[in-house]
Amino acid sequence: MEKRTYTARHMFLAALGGAMTALVTGVLALWIILGPHAFSLLEAWGAIRTSFVGEYDPEQVVDSALSGMVAGTGDRWSYYLTAEEYAAQNERRENSFVGVGISVTVDEGGGLLIREVYEDSPAHEAGLLAGERIVAVDGRDLEGLSLEESTDLIQGEEGTVLTLTLQEERGAWRTVELRRARVENRSVEHSLLADGVGYIRVKNFYTHSADQVKEAVKDLEKQGATALVFDMRNNGGGYVDELTKILDALLPEGAIFRSESKLGRETVTNSDGEHTGLPLATLVNGDTYSAAEFFAAQLQESVGAPIVGEETSGKGYSQQAVPLPNGGALNLSTGRYRTGGGVSLIGTGVTLDAEVILDGSQSAALAAGLLSPEEDPQLQKALELLR
Repeated sequence: MEKRTYTARHMFLAALGGAMTALVTGVLALWIILGPHAFSLLEAWGAIRTSFVGEYDPEQVVDSALSGMVAGTGDRWSYYLTAEEYAAQNERRENSFVGVGISVTVDEGGGLLIREVYEDSPAHEAGLLAGERIVAVDGRDLEGLSLEESTDLIQGEEGTVLTLTLQEERGAWRTVELRRARVENRSVEHSLLADGVGYIRVKNFYTHSADQVKEAVKDLEKQGATALVFDMRNNGGGYVDELTKILDALLPEGAIFRSESKLGRETVTNSDGEHTGLPLATLVNGDTYSAAEFFAAQLQESVGAPIVGEETSGKGYSQQAVPLPNGGALNLSTGRYRTGGGVSLIGTGVTLDAEVILDGSQSAALAAGLLSPEEDPQLQKALELLR
């Protein structure tokens, strides 16, 4: 009996020693991987959970801590997304979303200004027009609400109904009832201008944008386009693979994108020899970011395509979404990128061939999709350079 007791005790102590060894090993591994600062964060969280006497929302505390952590890097391109924001971002980047099918901005007079109405959407079927102002949603006045607060009222579940109170450009009021539905947002528009130049507006570089640009180029070539102008104004960028697919279709053989990881590993993307031989030009402004800015720089570097417009953002880091256990994500700068020739745009932006500044009314008309080619001085300058 005594022997069995001794053996059981011995086995328990051995197991306890093994567990302690594993724990110490795990802590050391975390220390090596995460560094000493991570333990300060854990200790702070433990102190809040065990000692703080006030009421608090644990999710809000964690969200604030994660947001502050990313902000502490000083990188303007990195940010934290809550679970709701991350889900919305993923949906938006698919160029497909549930809503009524409009793009809006805050109007100086209060409410939301409709910038664009997407085809085959509830808004399009109901006759909503770019330039109209949304003043109320389901009877709630939008006066004094932020863009996020106002758009939250418009968003909702597929199949649900909402009522919009609109003010037309000439001042008349009307009320429209719409049913929310899934909307496919085309990221590319194109047309043949009066002088035979093809115009292609790219809104973003997210899902399906490369295929849509290729379709636009092919259609304009069939119509007899003699040159192409790409409008990258107010384009916030998107996916690298969509960008490089478009560049590959437009540019001759050669390096078109260089990226470098944290460890210094460089990856080079090359274009093949198949490409359009038409003269090219790009329009940019202060809201031309990331892939859109790079697009203009690479066309200029590869084939001398002139860039017309205003100073761009000067971005040179690529971001990757890092999903977190709470459903949120860190949108974190994880790579540096340069043109095929090795030029970084950080702090400088693109090199303009012609600087043309839009005035306030022209910028507003551009944002609302109401600036005609004839009244667009940036587009007219690009056409002049192509001639």
